[in-house]
Amino acid sequence: MAALEWSEALALDLPLMDDTHREFVDLLAAVEAADDAMLVAAWQALVEHTEQHFGQEDAWMASTGFAAGNCHALQHKVVLQVMREGAARVADKGELHVVRAMAAELALWFPQHAQSMDAALAQHVRRVGFDAATGLVHAPDALPEGLIHGCGGSSCSEERTAATAETVA
Repeated sequence: MAALEWSEALALDLPLMDDTHREFVDLLAAVEAADDAMLVAAWQALVEHTEQHFGQEDAWMASTGFAAGNCHALQHKVVLQVMREGAARVADKGELHVVRAMAAELALWFPQHAQSMDAALAQHVRRVGFDAATGLVHAPDALPEGLIHGCGGSSCSEERTAATAETVA
């Protein structure tokens, strides 16, 4: 059994985000289940998905009033950097154990991230009427007056973002 399995506790009532998160969980489970011969390919698939996944959410934030350096986007950047470093360590030194440890940490990190930062983003996107398919904001009056510098939720702080980055690293 995978360390992280999809459950309704991870659902955020935003279908595109939920589908992307479900795919992340499935790809992470594939990494955890992979034998040594398949681990590199499974990890690469997870990294590629995560690049698109985080890029999608970062684009939503940019379109709906989040500052470029907000802690949510910063956490995406740090986690993706660590994942890429894992891929490099496997490619350069064959350190499969590094990727396996990273997968275990991602299984611990992801629910907290989804239930705090992503939940706040999903709520914000719904509030402003953002259509992910078209990129249109249907309730522009609901957009924030200034850029959002945090993650958009009460669980976000500089200290929490730094602590999360250390945990995943």
